[in-house]
Amino acid sequence: MKLKESRVLVVDDDQDVLTAVRLLLRPEIKEVLIEKNPENLKKLLSQNSIDLVMLDMNFKSAIHTGNEGLFWLRKIKELSPAISVIMITAYGDIDLAVNSLKEGASDFMVKPWHNEKLLSTITEVLQKKSIDKTSSKVAERSSSSEMLGDSLAMQDIFVKIKKIAPTDANVLILGENGTGKELVAQAIHNQSLRGDKPFVKVDIGSLTESLFESELFGHKKGAFTDAREDRMGRFEAANGGTLFLDEIGNIGLQQQAKLLSILQNRIVTRLGSNQGIPIDIRLICATNVTLKELSEEGRFRKDLIYRINTVEINLPPLRDRSGDISLLANHFSTVYAKKYAKPGRDLTKSAIQKMNQYAFPGNIRELQYTMERAVIMSEGDSIDASDILFSPLESSHHISIEPNDMRLSSVEKTTILKVIQKHNGNITNAAKELGLTRTALYRRLDKYDI
Repeated sequence: MKLKESRVLVVDDDQDVLTAVRLLLRPEIKEVLIEKNPENLKKLLSQNSIDLVMLDMNFKSAIHTGNEGLFWLRKIKELSPAISVIMITAYGDIDLAVNSLKEGASDFMVKPWHNEKLLSTITEVLQKKSIDKTSSKVAERSSSSEMLGDSLAMQDIFVKIKKIAPTDANVLILGENGTGKELVAQAIHNQSLRGDKPFVKVDIGSLTESLFESELFGHKKGAFTDAREDRMGRFEAANGGTLFLDEIGNIGLQQQAKLLSILQNRIVTRLGSNQGIPIDIRLICATNVTLKELSEEGRFRKDLIYRINTVEINLPPLRDRSGDISLLANHFSTVYAKKYAKPGRDLTKSAIQKMNQYAFPGNIRELQYTMERAVIMSEGDSIDASDILFSPLESSHHISIEPNDMRLSSVEKTTILKVIQKHNGNITNAAKELGLTRTALYRRLDKYDI
């Protein structure tokens, strides 16, 4: 990583040190944050994309032992293990330096320092971080990011990913909850020409209207009450790489208009600023609702659909992936046996048969949790059908429906219930089969108190 592209946080209870470091680093790096109170570290790290922390060894103590710094070093590594940390102290104790390095510090500086030495140390630490990050990404591509599936449905998905990935086309991933939309987005990024650049995920569904602009576009200090420092948004964080917007169907029309403007102009403006910042991103979006139906109901802009949907990938639900249930079950069994230090356990034919007969409304996510429970609770040499317990939360979709009479209202209510059960609670698919819009179906659900 280049010095000019980095963001550094300096934590020291000496205001003179903070001022001196800020003046030194401001012309050399992208952004310098300073903080006197280390108790604010958690908030600062969660709200800012920090590349390196310069951390004092001693805080508010009559006897300077360095233990305070080691305590906060451990906290930083718990919160953000990838962040590099340079420890700073006025006491050149070699034992203290060794201890901080053992705890995960990248380097050690003694006050007072030579400015040239400090800059060269920061440069070396950031360069090493960049090399380590590239190496870990290569390893990650060959392990945790790998997708599994032998079914024809998944083989078709793999072919699409291979064709789409090398391009910069915007991608829309559709599928029920738990089908692996984020995994597909990550696979597209990993196999793209941007694979060594950032992959930034935003769960749109979790953002309130007040947080939407600040989170995506960033803000300037003083833009609103709690804006104490400049902060870049997710668009800037993903610059050069891929931005993944999950649950895109959940944003309102006002937010859609702002998002469309950014995507058309490829310029983002932080809250409280008039300065446009050019961005270069590859956009991938995902949703579990049909945007076409939302558009027909006036809840999603058609021009935004065209912008985000250059290529569309429809992920099949697990119940439509013939043969993949046993493959994934064995995979998760191996993963959790290793995680919980248990001996590997094969699945019996009865266990596989039981799972193949279940619809898995929660899809791969539900299968994963089912196998985790089975590995933890099973005691024999293998996982049997009795060890497979399905989630009562998901299974509640499978209710018994018997019409009480032949009145038109009763027949309609029974039909609606049967179709919802058939689609495992998916309102979008149920409405489509019934020939209704989602809004019309919701009105009937309210009418019949379903």
